[in-house]
This record gives sequence, structure tokens and C-alpha cells, in this order.
Amino acid sequence: MRLSTPEWWYERDARPMRLTRMLLVPFSWIWAAATARRIARGKPVDPGVPVICVGNVTLGGTGKTPVVREIAARLRARGLAAQVLSRGYGGRLEGPVQVDPRLHTGAEVGDEPLMLAQDLPVWVSRDRAAGAIAAAAAGAGVIVMDDGHQNPSVSKALSLVVVDGETRGRAWPFGDGRVFPAGPLREPLKAGLARADAVIVLLPADLEAPEPELLAALAPTPVLSAHLQPVAAPPAGPQVGFAGVGKPWKVERALKAAGCELADFAPFPDHFAYDEATLRRLADRAAQFGAGLVTTEKDWVRLPPAWRDRVTPWPVRARFDDEAALDALLERGV
Repeated sequence: MRLSTPEWWYERDARPMRLTRMLLVPFSWIWAAATARRIARGKPVDPGVPVICVGNVTLGGTGKTPVVREIAARLRARGLAAQVLSRGYGGRLEGPVQVDPRLHTGAEVGDEPLMLAQDLPVWVSRDRAAGAIAAAAAGAGVIVMDDGHQNPSVSKALSLVVVDGETRGRAWPFGDGRVFPAGPLREPLKAGLARADAVIVLLPADLEAPEPELLAALAPTPVLSAHLQPVAAPPAGPQVGFAGVGKPWKVERALKAAGCELADFAPFPDHFAYDEATLRRLADRAAQFGAGLVTTEKDWVRLPPAWRDRVTPWPVRARFDDEAALDALLERGV
């Protein structure tokens, strides 16, 4: 079962959920201690090629995968044989296996690897070290690891942490600083930042730069900023949107900001497996409004093939505000 990311996790003062938070705090201590112990006891394997890890310190919806795609594409544009390594969350194949979008499905390899494999060589492996070794043996000159900041099994040449730059109102990317399950953090913030070479703050389109308060919370770790930008305008006319991602409410907001005539929006848990009954309900809802259906690229690759012609994907890309600074940072890792 996939659980929805609680929106209250990302509020600095989630008063309606205060009791729930307090009840979960003891479990967060256990989680943090187990994570710290696993990292301390790790024996990283060197696959023989540089590994650039793009991870995060929180759960749910930071925009990490678009950053992975952009970094791998930039490395390949420079002539480097960059390949992506993913755990393949949501897929049933243990790997190591190279993703073939003509053969594999999201149920086999996970939605994010299948999406990235449309234009990049991608490996999935539950055992990250085995996956890195397999990618290197297959000709990878540099590996971009999607997630794994808390995974100590692979030696990393560069560790990057992606942070959601959303700070509207009470929203704060680290909530009130609690570790899962009482909050969104995978580990205490300072511990995660201490192992990072840089932070990439992914900003909404209407926020030009990270707020000073956020930069202060990330100091002294170097910070680069990037924006999620649509590849194209949303489809014309009324639309019913849906998304099964870490923060579906951000997809709804982004569609509206991009000018989409959104008649309705349906949120689903991250990596949600769309069945025929669910899709028919969405289609019926769209028919009530005389609307089309629109979703994220990540959701679209999970749809049954028969439904893909009936739903419009809305892809976005991460664009760095200072590309020269990004290239200088990547140079350190390769």
C-alpha cells in the first residue's frame, strides 16, 4: 500500500496535528538512530567510476528526479558516458538490469526509471553497489545515482541534496524539524547536510531565488538554485488533472500557474498504480466537465497502454539558474 505524503509534515506549526506529531515522536527517535547507525557502519564499494549521488534529506516530492535527468544530460552533452542508477522503487525487478522502455513497464522497474529511460541509459538495482558495478562494466564513465544520500553502500565522488524551495505561508521544506514519522526528515537536517557537497534548491516558477531564511538554514553548505519549467504549455480547454506523486498539491498549483483551465484535480499516493476502475472514474469526471485528462510525465508512464492516448502528459524539466556554477560543481565529481 502506498501512503500519501501528509501535507502537515511541511508546516512549521501544524497545530491541528500537534497531538499526532507528539505521539509519533518516539518512533522518529528510533528511525533517526537506525539511520545514523546504518550510515556509520557502512562499507562503501568503489565501482571504479565516479558516482554522483542526487539525494535528499526529506521524504516526498523534492523534485529530485528532474535534477537527476538534467545532470545526466549535461554530463552526456560534455561527452561523458553518464548512466543513471536507481533503486527502482515501485518495481518488482531486483536487478541489476538496464531499463528498456520498449520492453519494461513501471510495475517492473518503477515509474521514475522508466521515465528517465526515454532519453538516458538507466539501471535499476535493489543492491546499489551491484547496480553501480554492473553499470560500470557496461561502459558507464560516470554514474548519477537517483536517491541514496542515506545509503552507504556505494563510494560517492559528489553528494548533492535536493531541497524543495516552497516557503509560502506556513510551508517549510523541513516542517518543524522532526524526523519521520513525526515529520518529513529522513535524518536530522544538520547530519544530512554535513555529508553533502552542495544543496540544490528547486524553486516554484513564481519565486525568483531562495529566501534568506532558507539559505541560513542550509548554511554553510554551498547552494545552487534551479526552477522546474514546463516543456510545453498545458493542453488547451478544460482539464481534469490527477497526480500520484510525493506532493500532488504542487502539481495542481503548477498547472493553474501555467494557465491550465483546471476543472478538477484528483490527488493520489506517490507511485500509485492506476487500475481500470480508477481511470474510468477519472474519465467519467472529465466527461461531466467536457474536459480532457492531464497528468505528470511520471504518472503517464504508469498508465496502461490503452489509456495513454486518452491522457495528456505534462512534462517539466529542472533548469539551473547558474549553469556555469553547476558545471564547476560537476567537474569536481568527474
